[in-house]
Amino acid sequence: MEFALVLPLVLVLLLGMIDVGKAVNYWNDETHLANEAARYAAVDNSPTKNPDGTPTAQSLSAAILGQADTTELKNGGTTSIPSGQTICIWFPNKHSPVQASDYAAGQPVQVVVTTRYFWLGYLVGKGLLPSSTLRATSTMRLEQSYKADGSDAYTTGINTGPVITNGSGTC
Repeated sequence: MEFALVLPLVLVLLLGMIDVGKAVNYWNDETHLANEAARYAAVDNSPTKNPDGTPTAQSLSAAILGQADTTELKNGGTTSIPSGQTICIWFPNKHSPVQASDYAAGQPVQVVVTTRYFWLGYLVGKGLLPSSTLRATSTMRLEQSYKADGSDAYTTGINTGPVITNGSGTC
């Protein structure tokens, strides 16, 4: 009888610890992906290549997203992560109006990787328990100027939104 009373509490604690470990793992993976994307953006390169060895234009977000540890983090579609993650590449020192010097070598480029995580979603479904935004950010200095003419290895802004070719970026 006492075991039946204590078992639900013990299960919630155990599953809660597993869920926290899963969320920390996802955040750690996002940190790694943000660092890797910022490095590729700083050198204006992409991990995917054309047959001639040149970087595939505007593929950095998709290539980095494809390197996530789990399918759940890549694509979402589960009760814990319904929509997957977004990768945003932008220039934090941009001016209004945008100036060519905003994208010169030495200027910062920032990558923000974000996903929404629903706690214990696999038990009760999304929306019934609180959720958190898991966000990782990495900033590096450009080693090569960003041209913003479509020839760069990446575009700025959210990877699922409209392509922003002027490099202004939004997150």
